[in-house]
Amino acid sequence: MAGVRDLQALPKAHLHLHFTGSMRHATLLELAERDGIALPDSLVEDWPPRLSAADEKGWFRFQRLYDVARSVLRTEADVRRLVREAAEDDVRDGGRWLEIQVDPSGYGARFGGITAFTDLVLDAVAEASRATGLGIGVVVAANRTRHPLDARTLARLAAQYAGRGVVGFGLSNDERRGVTEDFGPAFAIARRAGLLLAPHGGELLGPASVRRCLDALGADRLGHGVRAAEDPRLLDQLVAAGVALEVCPVSNVALGVYSDLTSVPLPTLLAAGAQVALGADDPLLFGSRLAGQYATMRAAHDLDDAQLADLARMSLRASRAPDDLRERALAEVDDWLRAPAP
Repeated sequence: MAGVRDLQALPKAHLHLHFTGSMRHATLLELAERDGIALPDSLVEDWPPRLSAADEKGWFRFQRLYDVARSVLRTEADVRRLVREAAEDDVRDGGRWLEIQVDPSGYGARFGGITAFTDLVLDAVAEASRATGLGIGVVVAANRTRHPLDARTLARLAAQYAGRGVVGFGLSNDERRGVTEDFGPAFAIARRAGLLLAPHGGELLGPASVRRCLDALGADRLGHGVRAAEDPRLLDQLVAAGVALEVCPVSNVALGVYSDLTSVPLPTLLAAGAQVALGADDPLLFGSRLAGQYATMRAAHDLDDAQLADLARMSLRASRAPDDLRERALAEVDDWLRAPAP
């Protein structure tokens, strides 16, 4: 393989990272021990857990682990620590910009309501950005297993913070649940506020899920979207519309979407001209962070450094990073590629 440059030194943006799922495993263990919270073996000795979401029972087990992990966040200091450590980890992996996704309704009961929690997260983000030099934006995400009216509430919340740290609006959880079209009004609220629209789709379900996100929600970017590779006409539509895909290879395999990393159809997406941003999804549950996604795709698909640099550029261009940060990082990608390989 031509080129073996350090992927941790490759400047990149991280566009698919969930809030609790960004937590370090060591932090989870420490906070659980502090408060006497009993963790399942799959989050302790058997970590990272063996997961599958091939059916709803499998997704329920995955969601239960996520909920257990969220329960260790008890104080404002815990939230600030999570955000700071996520930023530090991304900087270590070459991150220049991070868009971290959070559903405030999952934390509001413990932190004084969804507005108070959003204030806390945005303050923690600003603090972490100053400390690490990483640019950070927040994507507020609704939960598709809850009522669409809850999504409208979150969309209005996100709209209030547009331009003040919140850059996008998403829709997460099991895409087999809920009716995508019912969330259209929430996305309309976010669109009017100028927010990036980035729902999950096209991971656990096939191309039809992607179409619904495009037609009913007006997606600007897709959380996952990898199953669009199964429909060449749909893939051409995504390319023509400039809709980027947040592809998370390690989590795709862990959840049973693909049998192994060589089956993740990244070459098909790239050959069609799709814009792809690699993401880690939930490192706490999948055991792999940002640079690891690039490393696995390098190994699985024999990507050279020029192709990996293109992936990094696409992540930056698909982001809501400020123009000056994006241009500076793009120049740094060029520098990385020009530097002699070891």
